[in-house]
Amino acid sequence: MGKGERPEHTAPPEIFYNEEEARKYTTNSRMIAIQASLTARALELLALPPGGPPKVLLDVGCGSGLSGEALSEAGHVWVGCDISEAMLDVAVDREVDGDVLLSDMGQGLPLRRGVFDGAISISAVQWLCNADRSNHDPRKRLKRFFETLYACLARGARAVLQIYPENATQAEMLVAAAMKVGFSGGLVVDYPHSTRAKKYFLVLMVGTGGYIPQGKEGDSDEEMEEAAPAARRQVAVAGRDRTRRKGGGPHGHGVTKDKGWVLKKKDKLRRKGHEVKPDTKYTARKRRRIV
Repeated sequence: MGKGERPEHTAPPEIFYNEEEARKYTTNSRMIAIQASLTARALELLALPPGGPPKVLLDVGCGSGLSGEALSEAGHVWVGCDISEAMLDVAVDREVDGDVLLSDMGQGLPLRRGVFDGAISISAVQWLCNADRSNHDPRKRLKRFFETLYACLARGARAVLQIYPENATQAEMLVAAAMKVGFSGGLVVDYPHSTRAKKYFLVLMVGTGGYIPQGKEGDSDEEMEEAAPAARRQVAVAGRDRTRRKGGGPHGHGVTKDKGWVLKKKDKLRRKGHEVKPDTKYTARKRRRIV
């Protein structure tokens, strides 16, 4: 994987997280610390009522069980699902406390209705925004995932999904897909003015009457950088408030749209499942203006 390249652009998750990658991921001290920190924040945003018996939680994209360990340490019972068999094998070898199952969340969660008191997901749901196979439609897969997530949660329960959206459009697509199936809630952004510490949490509620917490501001536990202009394009709650796009003009123009730019743009749209006209020798050729 090249520097700065997103893993979901490299290969489907069940291929990317092979046996070697699963072992490497699980033994990396930095990844362990990040997973623990993100899971702690997800639990905070779940706002589970204190006291009483342990809560039954769902961990979507549980991987090798790093996030599940944080759930166990907090005193909860959990069930995890993941598409990577290699990751789940590592979880079983590590004898995690939760029950794990092999499942593609884009095909729906094969779980009983109303049994979970809450759900979390760490760095997983954004994979659904890509068309990894020719028969994959990201919007249909998102719809199926959110429908079954909604169904398996108890009334009044929350789901907190930590995501890495590629851009504001992708973030809006995730929020819209969740709202369409009946969830209320929105997007919480921690450290919005940091290029490295900024984190997105999709906070969803079954039913109404809850509140959307505020994102964290100021210093974080992770390395902070001076906010760059691009980092100011914050997606606020429900992903609706965005500042001006980058570019030379008031509408984000100023980018040289040569053939290379056009081909890259078309390829990006194809990966997201959009229908795009095939490339030809005329692609991006300037047309003569007919007066």
